[in-house]
Amino acid sequence: MTALTLSTAGAATLRADALVVGVAKAAGPKGGLVVAPGAEAVDKAFGGKLAAVLETLGARGAEGEVTKAVSPSGLKAPFVLAVGLGTAPGADEAYAAEVLRTAAGNAARALHGVKKAAFALPIEAAEDIEAIGEGALLGAYAFTAYQDRGPDAKEPLAEVALLGAKPRDKAHKAAVERSLALTEEMNRARDLINTPPNDLTPEAFAAVVSAAGKEHGLKVQVLDEKALEKGGFGGILGVGVGSENPPRLVKITYTHAKNAKHLALVGKGITYDSGGISLKPAGHNETMKCDMSGAAAVFAAVVAAARLGVEVNVTGWLALAENMPSGSATRPGDVLRMYSGKTVEVLNTDAEGRLVLADALWKASEEKPDAIVDVATLTGAMVVALGDHTFGIMANDDAFRTAIHEIAEESGEQSWPMPLPANLRKTMDSPTADLANMGVRMGGGLVAGVFLKEFVGEGITWAHLDIAGPAYNDGAPHGYTPKGGTGSSVRTLLRLAERTASGDLG
Repeated sequence: MTALTLSTAGAATLRADALVVGVAKAAGPKGGLVVAPGAEAVDKAFGGKLAAVLETLGARGAEGEVTKAVSPSGLKAPFVLAVGLGTAPGADEAYAAEVLRTAAGNAARALHGVKKAAFALPIEAAEDIEAIGEGALLGAYAFTAYQDRGPDAKEPLAEVALLGAKPRDKAHKAAVERSLALTEEMNRARDLINTPPNDLTPEAFAAVVSAAGKEHGLKVQVLDEKALEKGGFGGILGVGVGSENPPRLVKITYTHAKNAKHLALVGKGITYDSGGISLKPAGHNETMKCDMSGAAAVFAAVVAAARLGVEVNVTGWLALAENMPSGSATRPGDVLRMYSGKTVEVLNTDAEGRLVLADALWKASEEKPDAIVDVATLTGAMVVALGDHTFGIMANDDAFRTAIHEIAEESGEQSWPMPLPANLRKTMDSPTADLANMGVRMGGGLVAGVFLKEFVGEGITWAHLDIAGPAYNDGAPHGYTPKGGTGSSVRTLLRLAERTASGDLG
């Protein structure tokens, strides 16, 4: 786990194994490389020629660029790592938080094998400290639990010292505390997503939540297969019945001492999705351990809110199941009686996420929260629509959908508002049951949202986040995003809890 501290030492005098500075492309037609604020002492050590030295080494200041230079005698750190910040802002402007977050992530990834690095990036406010801290701690992440690490293996950056901040300033200290709580829980979510499904069964996932509950004083309730059957949770049971690893419904509750508003979060937790009897083809099932990313995000957000003492009551519902084919598995054409009492004809067993979410949404609705947000890697159609980096937002309240979109952008997560066309409901009509779990093929992500809306309690504000695109990075790492599980939507959910506590959402 990477440590994060604020240091009052100067960039030239602090003992560290590396010194991180920012460089940018000068605005205007002439361009050229400029050293970003925060690195003045470093530039002085280079005789005012740091930009020239870096340009000689090929630096252009582009975002994502990393350039290494040997330090002169005036610096304690043996080398300087310059990260590109893009085009320099105007005189009355500052670097955007996401630019700083991404740059810090690029630096941290490049510094694997280094013990301590000092970050001398631009800091004008506590928000900058938070962004740099988040980027560095997320960029330093590595999942190595299943690797034989030899003595020469490069371990993640062990310590990050932020320069230019004020360790005794309350806002600056709070920024560090928030960065630590958020990133530690995001990285725990990443660990869960990356854990092989033979180890992360529904029961094992529930055990992790129970342990975290004890650690942070949260109430955890786990419904096993017997309790689910007794309670009539036909959706969760219908998905999990084909597996030797039975399903679970986990409730994790954070209650603030003050009489606060109540936010309910619901996460899809399919610990492995083979598609069931509607089996996924080869090439589409190798990464399906990530189909519990929604539940991991909800879990992380609840624990982070508790660690930070956010003045809001947050309940997380994790609908956990393994979707497998077998002689006992649900078949296409079977009808399930859901926890709400509605019946659903299963036309495709690979549309299973909406079935477990439906039961959890109805259960969450019984507590009459002020709002419910569900999170799921729900549809490939959303990936087709929005790509790999953007999640879709649907809601039964336009203002709430807009608010979540703005919160996501503020948190550094790409999202886009999507509609819930009423005409799609008819395409899920079934001659046998109250509705089917499939509708028309085109607009499949919207169809799934319309299905979920059927299981939200009357008068409750609700939103659905389809994170199928950004939840798992199957490509090369970039910025603070690793290969594998990303922790998508955790930042948005935590910021939503904070905004709810402050009364910004009504």
